[in-house]
Amino acid sequence: MDTWDSRWSKLAADLDALAAAQEAAESDATVADLTRAEHATIALADRLRAAIGAEVMVDLPDGEPVRGLLVEATATWLLVRAAARESAEHLIPLPAVDGVAGLGPGAAPAGGREPALTQQLRALQRDRRAVLVRTRARLHRGRIARVGADHLDLDVFDGPGPRARVVPFAALLCVSLAPAGLEP
Repeated sequence: MDTWDSRWSKLAADLDALAAAQEAAESDATVADLTRAEHATIALADRLRAAIGAEVMVDLPDGEPVRGLLVEATATWLLVRAAARESAEHLIPLPAVDGVAGLGPGAAPAGGREPALTQQLRALQRDRRAVLVRTRARLHRGRIARVGADHLDLDVFDGPGPRARVVPFAALLCVSLAPAGLEP
């Protein structure tokens, strides 16, 4: 038979349990809010840096994805190395990326000063490498003749029209090393 004291003890225990449950729920909500706030500060470049060495598929606006090993990633560009049989490297400006498959949940901040897209393009120019330049409109085969602040000049190997073409970075989707045999 319950006594008056035992009923009060049970009521007090129930109230303590309810208070503990309420406190736990509030704590969980706070942790979830803090986690969402932290995720909101993570940039795509940080996600890409954390995935270096992973196989990725990068979607581009022309509908032709780039698949391969993510070799390098910065705040403005990424470098993907295609399968061994192709041995091509693809330099992709970050603004041209429509989506990426193959990234994990991690993030890695920049380790210091990162090379700019223009530096990478000037290296291709200096080495006189044959490249395939994909824009929103078409694919051009040639050599980079000059690199400006917001464009590159391409000496086109073939095709209709003039042999020199200016490509604004805003239209640039991808610059790939041309496979052997595609040089003039």
